[in-house]
Amino acid sequence: MKTLKWMLSAVLAMGMMVTLFVGCSEDEPPALSLVSLTADGIDLNGATSATGVPVGATITATFNVAVDAASATAAISLVRQFDNVSVPVTVTVNGADVTVNPNTDFSTGTLFIMTISNAIKSTENKTLAAPVERNFTSAGTFAVPGAFAHWTFEDNAVDIISGRAPKTNGTVDITYVAGRKADAGKAASFNGTTSIIEYANGDQLMNNSNWTMSVWVKPNSSLAKGQFVLGLGAFYGFQFEIFGSYNAFKLAGSYAHTNPAGAGGFSEDMWADGEGNLGWQGWVFSKDFRPAGMNTVIKDQWAHYVFTYNATTRQGIVYLNGERIKEQDFDLWPDNSNPRFATGLKWRGAAPDVVNELALGFVQSRAGTMWANEPWGGYTFPGANHFHGLMDDLLIYHKTLTPAEITAMYNSGKP
Repeated sequence: MKTLKWMLSAVLAMGMMVTLFVGCSEDEPPALSLVSLTADGIDLNGATSATGVPVGATITATFNVAVDAASATAAISLVRQFDNVSVPVTVTVNGADVTVNPNTDFSTGTLFIMTISNAIKSTENKTLAAPVERNFTSAGTFAVPGAFAHWTFEDNAVDIISGRAPKTNGTVDITYVAGRKADAGKAASFNGTTSIIEYANGDQLMNNSNWTMSVWVKPNSSLAKGQFVLGLGAFYGFQFEIFGSYNAFKLAGSYAHTNPAGAGGFSEDMWADGEGNLGWQGWVFSKDFRPAGMNTVIKDQWAHYVFTYNATTRQGIVYLNGERIKEQDFDLWPDNSNPRFATGLKWRGAAPDVVNELALGFVQSRAGTMWANEPWGGYTFPGANHFHGLMDDLLIYHKTLTPAEITAMYNSGKP
């Protein structure tokens, strides 16, 4: 019996030693898991899709343990839902924090889908149990991706695409006020006598190919005059004006051409006359707003103006509030005329009279001397056709937007 008791004691002692040995072994590394996902402080990891994400936001994903940098770069993707395009990003890792920085600013009012695949690993070679997918919408109203320049006028006049800012002392008597609706943020207000914003190197906005300009405008008719909403050396670049009757408006533009028999460029108006007139050269469609008149649509009201040029078809189209209201075709001009050889909008101004500066609120910058002595065209004349009203979401594209894209922008942005 003593022998048996000794043997049982020995077995129990060995068992305790085994248990002690196992209990002292190193713990298994934990699985990788996402702790938080934010964009400039906005939670992207909540129960509902986040909205109002700033266009220049940086996304930060925080995990429970340190992340392997190489795996993070390959595992993270950001896709723009509108056109299913992958947005290029730069991924950096600092321990458990992974920073995702888009290489370009988000387009406004756009849904993005971010995916973190389970190919991402911790430094201990542990992966996510399942992929993580989150979506969010950028701040503002929808703008078709791919703009060359976009001014949102959120308390400043800086282009959110490239950081293009006004010249030194190039902003005069501009205030920023509530825009057409909450999602649209603020708008720039022009007083109709002195307000102007000026930018150097305006010719960069013109590319001698496909082109689109989109802008929201609410003119104030109290000064009873026509209004130069904006201009780049007038028709030596482009100028947008609303007539004093508020029954017509136009974009006058400068075009390049390849006509062997011609010289230089030429100017032509994308003019919406509001009366359905097809008697002008090359006009193939013009909406008739009578008997009510176009002024019932644009006078003292927010309206969305879009001008497009297609360099392949040589067609210019004007849209108002998402609807095509005017179309012209340069191929309907006489044989051997310059418009038949048009290639696109291109700057052709020459100093000192015409200066390469974009002016918001007038037909040209204050440095330009063309029409300087005209009571309607000289900046120093208070009664000149200065813009009086509100402007928001001015966009320039070096491509031709489609009718569906323009309608989508209008529907998102309308008051």
